Amino acid sequence: MDLITRIKENARKHDMRIVLPEGTEVRTLIAADQIISEGLARIILIGNPVTINSLAKENNLSNIDKAKIVNPLDHEKKDNYVDLLVELRKSKGLTRKDAAKLVENPLYLSVLMIKAGDADGEVAGADNATGDVLRPAFQIVKTLPGISVVSGAFIMILKDKEFGEDGLMVFADCAVHPNPTAKELAEIAVATGHTTRAIAGFEPRIAMLSFSTKGSAKHEMVDKVVEATAIAREMAPDMMIDGELQSDAAIIPEIGSKKAPGSKIAGQANVLVFPTLETGNIAYKLVQRLAHAEAIGPVLQGMAAPINDLSRGCSVSDIVNLVAITVSQAVGMKK
Repeated sequence: MDLITRIKENARKHDMRIVLPEGTEVRTLIAADQIISEGLARIILIGNPVTINSLAKENNLSNIDKAKIVNPLDHEKKDNYVDLLVELRKSKGLTRKDAAKLVENPLYLSVLMIKAGDADGEVAGADNATGDVLRPAFQIVKTLPGISVVSGAFIMILKDKEFGEDGLMVFADCAVHPNPTAKELAEIAVATGHTTRAIAGFEPRIAMLSFSTKGSAKHEMVDKVVEATAIAREMAPDMMIDGELQSDAAIIPEIGSKKAPGSKIAGQANVLVFPTLETGNIAYKLVQRLAHAEAIGPVLQGMAAPINDLSRGCSVSDIVNLVAITVSQAVGMKK
């Protein structure tokens, strides 16, 4: 059984409410119809109900009537969300008049629904830029306690089953934070461990990567990884984390045992945490292309609720899969 099939099976076992703020975007509507048909989540669509129903009819979508459709301009909880937004942003001087306008923006409304407990997660980005999707999330949902940074993980599915967890590995950060501090890098490592457990379904063995293994090189960039490793271990004593390790020492048993004798991670890592965004982004793209690996993501991590961003060039299946992943994140957070 492949990973996406397992993720979908897990999603069906839970009754999670996922809000899709781009309810009048055709790919999103088609995906919503499929998600409802497959029983992956309860779907909340934000948009004009007349437009949504008309598009559903045009595209022969028979399940949209099972979704909850919320008109951002006129719905029963609008005043409640205005009150909530004013309370959350009062320190920034937000007026009730301005809050009332923001609540009509589907991207703000969706995260307010999550904050109020009326939804469990959000998937957006098919019709909006990443910054527009994440800005309301940062302002309203914010990050998890003890986490100050949002990062992006990729689940890498390798043809060579020798590596990682029967060919599955998780790479981070490959999508968001250009140059994390030691503390931020530690937070990324811990968040990636949680992502691995919730979505990939295995126990993480986390390698903190560098161009040095256990003091083989001296540099401030190495020092950052050494410090991050120590902080991460304090943050998550239940996780297996080691560093600093070079990439070959992290994934090749013979090299790991030689360069880092006694390490439980060296040569056995299934999660790779990169010291900077450029190294992570370069690495995942090289592995994807040269090893013909499948890269699932980015899965955003570190938020206090699962909020995921699509590429504007996404396919219907991308949306369906990301909703199933978001459900798994929501289940993991509730645990």
